[in-house]
Amino acid sequence: MTAGKLYLIPSSLSEDHTAVLPQSALEIVTTLDEFIVENEKTARHFLKAIGIKTPLQTLTLHTLNEHTNPNEISKLIEPLVSGKNIGLLSEAGAPAVADPGSDLVRLAHEKDIQVIPLIGPSSIILALMASGLNGQSFSFAGYLPKEKNERLKKLKELERQAVSKNQTQIFIEAPYRNQHLLEDMLSGLDKTTLVCVACNITANDEFIKTKSIEEWRKAVPEINKKPTVFLIGK
Repeated sequence: MTAGKLYLIPSSLSEDHTAVLPQSALEIVTTLDEFIVENEKTARHFLKAIGIKTPLQTLTLHTLNEHTNPNEISKLIEPLVSGKNIGLLSEAGAPAVADPGSDLVRLAHEKDIQVIPLIGPSSIILALMASGLNGQSFSFAGYLPKEKNERLKKLKELERQAVSKNQTQIFIEAPYRNQHLLEDMLSGLDKTTLVCVACNITANDEFIKTKSIEEWRKAVPEINKKPTVFLIGK
């Protein structure tokens, strides 16, 4: 029996911009009828927006998010092993990058299932592109610690790496903690350190600016509850 293919499908970063997949990717995605998603409601909304051919009520959607028990992932792979083509759909941006799904992708490789990444948006790469910081050497640190003292310690560590290695440091936070993170950066980092704040990427109110900490202190943006990527450089 020939195994199915696992298609990794990026989704829109904002409701303002849903036309994110090129025609070659749309031709694949719109013919699928089974998906692994983070949230069924938003997944159906996106699939409807891109013109999926299969009636929405007949789609098979499996949930994979931060609450999924690792033991359940092996069940999600079973249809692929049986020959079914399935799409792994991100909630926003690229699947399995700061996003649930990497465990599923790794298991697919172990089962010799073909993994096919489709072209689409990644907030991390778009932020780096627009930052003006070093795009030759960069590191993604994911989410920083929730506890304030540990978060400040991590920020200083990332700042040292940015300076010593001339390496852009990229990280994110849950939107409702964005403002606290930015305030910690303004109080804890050197005034000459460059910081890019890339907020609501692709939305109508997109905000992407790179300034020194000293400059940011003069006018602090309101980014609470807005998806944001942060970058530190020199």
